[in-house]
Amino acid sequence: MLNGIGAPGIILLVILALLLFGPNKLPELGRAVGRTFREFKDGAREIINEPEPARKSEAPAPPAPQTVAAELPQDRRLPE
Repeated sequence: MLNGIGAPGIILLVILALLLFGPNKLPELGRAVGRTFREFKDGAREIINEPEPARKSEAPAPPAPQTVAAELPQDRRLPE
């Protein structure tokens, strides 16, 4: 990826970054980029390590049995 840049190109990129963002914002920007890459890698690992049956089980769960009105308690007052 960085094969053709070389040392002068990297120095130029660092100077350009310092001019654009300033010396105070540069560490904060680096931390934000690092966090973003880390979260992306963790998400990719979760997708790759997810078991095969869990990924393909898209069938909806059977509906829960409905209760009969006679089974419900008749006294619905709030406790005092």
